[in-house]
Amino acid sequence: MKLILALVFLASGVAFADVSVPQLDIGKGGHCVDDPKFMRLNHGDLLKHQRTITVHQGIRGKYSLAACVDCHASRKNNSVIGTDRNFCQGCHVYAAVKLDCFECHSSRPTTVGMTEGGK
Repeated sequence: MKLILALVFLASGVAFADVSVPQLDIGKGGHCVDDPKFMRLNHGDLLKHQRTITVHQGIRGKYSLAACVDCHASRKNNSVIGTDRNFCQGCHVYAAVKLDCFECHSSRPTTVGMTEGGK
């Protein structure tokens, strides 16, 4: 089946652009709460699930938006949004996915001094 689809695309003359991945400022980075490949694919669902557990049961878990921001806020502007190099904004722009978390939540670390220049 995959071979047939590939042949259809080739026969249709569809050109594939050479699209490079975004160059992101990952903040502190380091060891994530889960495998990075898993997080790229599932972070939205994990955050929604964690939100439900936190709101309805008062339980804060390992998939906390605040913890993500604390770790991935840029060392340049102390935020995960603001430019296409910032961790959250950069990926969401690249994937053409609306980023609406920060309409209510802070895009800056909650812990003072988490990033260089943090105030």
